[in-house]
Amino acid sequence: MKTRIYYDDTDAGGVVYHANYLKFCERSRSDLFYEHGRSPAVNGGHFVVRHLEADFLKSAKLGDLIEVKNELIELKNASLILKQEVWKDDVKLFAMTSTLAYVKEGKPCKIDDETKAFFRDLLL
Repeated sequence: MKTRIYYDDTDAGGVVYHANYLKFCERSRSDLFYEHGRSPAVNGGHFVVRHLEADFLKSAKLGDLIEVKNELIELKNASLILKQEVWKDDVKLFAMTSTLAYVKEGKPCKIDDETKAFFRDLLL
């Protein structure tokens, strides 16, 4: 997913506010579904972040065009591990690894085979 950095993404100095990198990654995860005619709400459930680790490497600035890249690291019965990186041209700005749990009615639930295949086909 490519996006431009706008004024509301930045602090007073025109540098992207740190929490917005998480938002860019969240939008990219949602767009994985939307771009393929699907919804992130899957069969009455959805994915929630259970754990994440983030590295802030360099700053994006007002007007920059950035790209979020996604890679599936591991796919389990009720969760997956996703690596996401934010790039500006050939410079990596941010890297995050997150564990996403699939839940229905607030409880972990098995990911259906069709959704597993969707992630495998798209991200491997």
